[in-house]
Amino acid sequence: MTEHISVSKREVPLWSIKNKEYHFSKPLIMGILNVTPDSFSDGGKYFTSQDAVEKGLSLIDHGADIIDIGGESTRPGAKPVPFLEEMSRVVPIIESLAAQTDSIISIDTQKFEVAQAAVKAGAQIVNDISAGKHDERMLPFIAQSQVGYVMMHMQGIPATMQEYPEYNHVISEIQQFFMERLEAAKSAGIPGSRIVLDPGIGFGKRLEDNLNILANIGHLHTCNRPLLLGASRKSFIGMLDASDPDRRIGGSLAAVIASYIQDVYIFRVHDVAETLQLLDIFTAIQKHSV
Repeated sequence: MTEHISVSKREVPLWSIKNKEYHFSKPLIMGILNVTPDSFSDGGKYFTSQDAVEKGLSLIDHGADIIDIGGESTRPGAKPVPFLEEMSRVVPIIESLAAQTDSIISIDTQKFEVAQAAVKAGAQIVNDISAGKHDERMLPFIAQSQVGYVMMHMQGIPATMQEYPEYNHVISEIQQFFMERLEAAKSAGIPGSRIVLDPGIGFGKRLEDNLNILANIGHLHTCNRPLLLGASRKSFIGMLDASDPDRRIGGSLAAVIASYIQDVYIFRVHDVAETLQLLDIFTAIQKHSV
């Protein structure tokens, strides 16, 4: 008899966002909306407010549960953007989308000032690539604001993170990082139920590290928080098949399914409709496994 792969029945901890609880009866799709001139995949495409709002509404129409808006590129080698400039890019978009949709809005920033302005404008999640290490004011703000919080693992900073990344055991080191940051969040008064963890594919990682994470991401459930995967169109795919960012949908979907069968239920993606179709069809097939 041929052995088949099945989705396990691990109970994923709930995620509390602004006093609403999400129990993951289905995966959550986080659509990427970069309001930047230089992001690695779609930089400059949605740099005007009108284009960005239209793109955000389109992502929702395609099935996104969350729109993640970023005003600063964090691609390898990217230079920091002054917080006032970052705010000017994202706040009008958030205000406009919040007025037109009930979908969840996330702000992708590591800066306290930007997070504060974004939440005031209508954001309900702060997606922080530094896990609160960039700005000591971030964790206390998250605690009092009641928003959902995504804490990501990154070795170094975007400007230099890909110069000399090195790990002895990448999964164990990410586990240790998350436990330390969860303790810091707890000390700041953030309930664990409001936190999601992102292992940071491509953020201070070699090809072998990214593949190791994707193959073993389920081990990070020991941190007892839901996991988010952000592998969409990342450079590790191009390292394997020499594809350009806009031709990496297949590789992105492979990363999604590899993580989904390990009980990852939040996916930050560029290609919302394709990801949703993948998960819907795969789940339908799995229901007929014997």
